Amino acid sequence: MNGDPAMTTPTLPAERFEADRPRLRAIAHRMLGSLAEADDAVQETWLRASRADLDEVENLTAWLTTVVSRVSLNMLRSRRTRREEPLETQVGEAAVDAGEGADPEEEALQADSVGVALLVVLDTLNPDERLAFVLHDLFAVPFDTIAPLVERTPAATRQLASRARRRVRGGTPAPAADLARQREVVDAFLAATRGGNFDALLSLLHPDVVLTADRFVVPTPEPITLGGARPVAHSAMAATGRALFTGPALLDGRVGLVMAPQGRLRLVLLFTVTDEGITRIDVVADQERLAGIEVAVLEG
Repeated sequence: MNGDPAMTTPTLPAERFEADRPRLRAIAHRMLGSLAEADDAVQETWLRASRADLDEVENLTAWLTTVVSRVSLNMLRSRRTRREEPLETQVGEAAVDAGEGADPEEEALQADSVGVALLVVLDTLNPDERLAFVLHDLFAVPFDTIAPLVERTPAATRQLASRARRRVRGGTPAPAADLARQREVVDAFLAATRGGNFDALLSLLHPDVVLTADRFVVPTPEPITLGGARPVAHSAMAATGRALFTGPALLDGRVGLVMAPQGRLRLVLLFTVTDEGITRIDVVADQERLAGIEVAVLEG
């Protein structure tokens, strides 16, 4: 037999790998929260695939899914071990820093397509829970396939996904009618802020609306309080850049907004909504306060 490795070791054609790249990238993004890290995971998957003997692989898509999942899981475990994210990172900087090598606009679009709130909740899960939920609930991978990746039985892996699912859904929300009204107003607030539509934003605010922001939001030496629709609307217009990485979520059972570049929670906006409009907005970036707020995914 010819001893040339190029003749004896099967290689994966690039075009065949490219056919699976969108799925692999989507899995890695939901695992890691960052497009830059997801692309690193996909690149490592390609390198492993190009070196592997694939003669015995019956389902290449399933094999690649396993590889990118294992790579992503290792990256996530390593990140948790290093605790690489400094708590004192400024929110304003985080909003425009989508990660080295990533396009901030693409990062924001991908976060929107997945759901910013989902990425935030996934970031609170331990790596094994995150893998079980992402692969099973989002990509329909059987528990029998996931179990070896987390070194558990299929039944135990099912429990991992179940715990993650409860976190995603959160506790008991406000009544459906209240949530629908809150969602309508909060979605309109986000759209007006992103679009720079001052008049639309003004129409959502009660004339005597109050906005508070803790000292970590800007940051400033002291918390900030603004009163009146126009000052609050002008303040919101100044945060258009942050709105790119912001999405609706359930915050302690009420509809609010979470800002999370790379899927990592930086601040929340808590709204008080009445029939007369938004009467209060509390902007929270204090990590201790954020840790006490239950974030869950809105249905629909």
